Amino acid sequence: MSKSIQEVEKFWDNRPCNIRHSSHDVGTKQYFDEVDSRRYLVEPHILNFAEFEKYRGLRVLELGCGIGTDAIRFAKAGAFYSGIELSSQSLSIAKKRFEIYGLEGQLTLGNVETCSEIFSKGEFDLIYSFGVLHHTPSINNALRSIAKVANKSTELKIMVYAANSWKSAMIDAGLDQPEAQFGCPIANTYTKEEISQLFANSGLAINSIYQDHVFPYVIEDYLNYKYTIHPYFELMPPAVFAAMKAKFGWHCLIRGHGL
Repeated sequence: MSKSIQEVEKFWDNRPCNIRHSSHDVGTKQYFDEVDSRRYLVEPHILNFAEFEKYRGLRVLELGCGIGTDAIRFAKAGAFYSGIELSSQSLSIAKKRFEIYGLEGQLTLGNVETCSEIFSKGEFDLIYSFGVLHHTPSINNALRSIAKVANKSTELKIMVYAANSWKSAMIDAGLDQPEAQFGCPIANTYTKEEISQLFANSGLAINSIYQDHVFPYVIEDYLNYKYTIHPYFELMPPAVFAAMKAKFGWHCLIRGHGL
């Protein structure tokens, strides 16, 4: 049975993504600093993909800003930042984050599937979305809406979950789940071929697609802020692990542009 956008909203309001990335009180500078540190320690490929410093003085729109971790990085780098977020709880934390760091940003409650009702075509130099579009009821609607905002000079950077991945195989085997909290209403996965077709149908162009990210840590320790690598990953030579991430990474990273 298909899930509604209201169910998705309720799920992320109940526990905003990455809200437990710190043991400090939510909303303090210590909390936000630790959330930042933990995110890029565990997912260092985000830094190479987002290229925050590249967008100094440029207009950035993030679709699904969550609690604002990547948002703050763009703002600190000097981008003119705008973000929309479905979860009012997440957005409230993101706004507090900007306040704590004394940074400017336009943060709006909204749905990625209807972002074209909020923003104008050609308004942004970059449209960025990391780990969001696979959670919305209709990725087709989301991409079509993005196409109405992006033009030929608008760069796109989007991450969705990869079907041909180690994580997907573990989920299928009942050994894992897509999100830290159980019961995520929508967590779709896509092959590179499916993504190419979705973009083409929506009027968006793709420059490159690649995979990255295999989570190597023992979950029980990770939840207690200890970073113990599973023995079968620890014994793997770095070159082999890199090849595994490129072939079976959970994150499918797409670079493209509007038309």
